[in-house]
Amino acid sequence: MAERTLHKTPGSLEHYLSDYESARQRFDWSESRRALTGSSDPHLNLAHEAVDRQVERGRADQIAARFLDREWRRVDVTYGDLQRHSNQFANVLRSLGIARGATIATLLGRVPELFSAALGAVKAGNVFCSLFSAFGPDPLKTRLQLGHVQLLVTTENLYRRKVAPIRSDLPELRSVLIVSEGTERKLPEGTSDFACLMDGASDAYQTTLTRDTDVALLHFTSGTTGKPKGVTLTHAAVIAQHATSQLVLDLHPGEVYWCTADPGWVTGIAYGLIGPLTCGVQLIVDREEFDPQRWYQILEEERVNVWYTAPTAIRMLMKAGTALTRERHYPQLRHMASVGEPLNGEAVLWGVEAFGMPFHDTWWQTETGAIMIANFAACDVLPGSMGRAVPGVEAQVVRRTAQGTLEVVESPEQVGEIALRPGWPSMFSSYLEDPERYRQSFLDGWYLAGDLARRDNEGYFWFVGRADDVIKSAGHLISPFEVESTLMTHPAVAQVAVIGVPDPIAGQAVKAFVELRSGFEGNDALRRQIMGHARRLLGAVVAPREIVFSDSLPRTRSGKIMRRLLRARELGLPEGDLSTLEGRE
Repeated sequence: MAERTLHKTPGSLEHYLSDYESARQRFDWSESRRALTGSSDPHLNLAHEAVDRQVERGRADQIAARFLDREWRRVDVTYGDLQRHSNQFANVLRSLGIARGATIATLLGRVPELFSAALGAVKAGNVFCSLFSAFGPDPLKTRLQLGHVQLLVTTENLYRRKVAPIRSDLPELRSVLIVSEGTERKLPEGTSDFACLMDGASDAYQTTLTRDTDVALLHFTSGTTGKPKGVTLTHAAVIAQHATSQLVLDLHPGEVYWCTADPGWVTGIAYGLIGPLTCGVQLIVDREEFDPQRWYQILEEERVNVWYTAPTAIRMLMKAGTALTRERHYPQLRHMASVGEPLNGEAVLWGVEAFGMPFHDTWWQTETGAIMIANFAACDVLPGSMGRAVPGVEAQVVRRTAQGTLEVVESPEQVGEIALRPGWPSMFSSYLEDPERYRQSFLDGWYLAGDLARRDNEGYFWFVGRADDVIKSAGHLISPFEVESTLMTHPAVAQVAVIGVPDPIAGQAVKAFVELRSGFEGNDALRRQIMGHARRLLGAVVAPREIVFSDSLPRTRSGKIMRRLLRARELGLPEGDLSTLEGRE
């Protein structure tokens, strides 16, 4: 879809990125560090930069985060509040005997207490881990054990349903703090009251002297088999998260910014908390789940300037219809970006139809800790493209030689694996308790991302698929994403996932699982119509041989469609780690 160019957004970082190549040549991570911290001192604390530094710059009374509940009640937390509350939590940790370096976790929704715990834990020199509140007891036990979590902050309801049944299997979990949900009930045995401990703690705290190489954050990401991967990020991650919040999300002090990602995922911490706070913006934090009308109301009434959301959410908004979008007005909205999985060109263009501007796709991973490839607000957008490498990041398309080494793919449009040259500040420091897996992620001086892409003459990357997702049919390499993007252009198609299935002649054939928009019935006539549409645009070799209509495709709780699960079920293979599957506990 992608050969149409959408031109840059007026008023963005044109002073820096209007000449992309020049910006890349001028960029220096050490300069980014000095711009953030004011020095090149190796002692760096992520929470200090996100909060205390902003207070030092005169933002104590500025709203840092506005929390919205179901009844539209607003709770505003200033930068000064965040400083005091995070200081109190750091003092609580010390009063409970939690030593520096221990892992602190939260099992909470989008509430102010999560922010206090996250920032306070990191200030105290501890490792912070945010767990998704919809996890059931078994995935929680796995993560709490693997992370050696010593203190957990949660609610009474979540504790009784999910933690109490596994508490005896968690000997390292020394303390559980309960956040009130407004009910007057007796605390569960073996827990303490979060609010009481906070009230009794001093709001003065000297941030623990940490180095940029000390671990600050622990995130879990699902593996295809076995237990989830524990990914560690150091305090230096804040340098890249700050720089990309400016260069990619185009954030400016005092603006209103809404990241819809849950804090249980890396995006919800990196770009729903840390990076934006270092830019001095006001965060919008909606405590409710996805609802099109509610989302449009938030964009309008909260006067959102910059919006960062997920492709699945965008496609669900498309499914609800553009008429709903146009019931409201968004004069303050000036930049929209996407994260989590590749964004189809159709969704990019829908942004222009619905809001008068495109969505800007971004690519990164939990392991990279920050955005690596992006469509910048100040640069032209090619719908369906991942964009170009962030200044300071060396990204290439590579392939393995017969000798087992890597070579850079020089020919434009040739498919290979995305590789990044280590050296950016937010690169992960380990896979927890799995050094061999970490070692295998690097080869010949490159980090191998596991994603396949091609790169055009202008340096734009185009996603092809995960290395194990690409379909090999009759000698052709077929990108599931390309087929999905084409099927999305049919007016009946709301969501789609494509996999390869065994074929006795071609080796593999393309099979598509399709969710329909409302008003369409999944029958043979529509199936033939969609197949014909795909064959006209893709050709018979690439188009699906089979289309199956589905009421709901399997997704992770962050919205990614789980192709590997579709493939496993289709082929009768082990389903692997399902702890992040939507609707599963």
